[in-house]
Amino acid sequence: MKYIIAPSILSADFGNLQRDIEMINQSEANWFHVDVMDGVFVPNISFGFPVMAAVKKHATKPLDVHLMIVDPDKYVQEFAAAGADRITVHYEACTHLYRTIQLIKASGCKAGVALNPHTPVTLLQDVIEDLDLVLIMSVNPGFGGQQFIHNTYKKISDLKQLIQGINEDLIIEVDGGVGLQNIATLVSAGANAFVAGNAIFATDNPKETISKMKSLTQNSLSV
Repeated sequence: MKYIIAPSILSADFGNLQRDIEMINQSEANWFHVDVMDGVFVPNISFGFPVMAAVKKHATKPLDVHLMIVDPDKYVQEFAAAGADRITVHYEACTHLYRTIQLIKASGCKAGVALNPHTPVTLLQDVIEDLDLVLIMSVNPGFGGQQFIHNTYKKISDLKQLIQGINEDLIIEVDGGVGLQNIATLVSAGANAFVAGNAIFATDNPKETISKMKSLTQNSLSV
């Protein structure tokens, strides 16, 4: 199985953004994770299309765009046009989730749905076969550097059970508090894509940290 490392550029040095993008390009990372926050759905504001365009200009790897915003349908096509390869919306932000998933796919992107820590995976059972990715939030969304929520392991296992015989190629992504200390355990629980921000960019050698994360996934046994 292929395991995906997706550094979150929200934790990059925005005074040296091109430098950090080039570091990810040259590293063993697979995706760029792009966190978009509106200050409404989550209590923080990140960035929008101008930064997205700057990242796309220099990135040589896919953009994994995570919309932590209300009414994501209004912006799906614009994010697709700006270079998103995958667009993930929050279950909690979508009144008509199936319609939103179809809009993402019609825009030419892979479709993902994110679940906040309090949202059970069973709520996705009616759309699970239509998804390319499910993002399990292992912290409350909005800020980096939070403590990992231990119940995440059970949610990953529950999701693995849910997709059996239905959509076994689904990517199970984890975001929040992911680092060298727990990535192997997350692999064992069934996750195969890992978003990391501070755990990469706050280290002395981010490129080496990415390599260590990749090694830990490859040396773990998924159950």
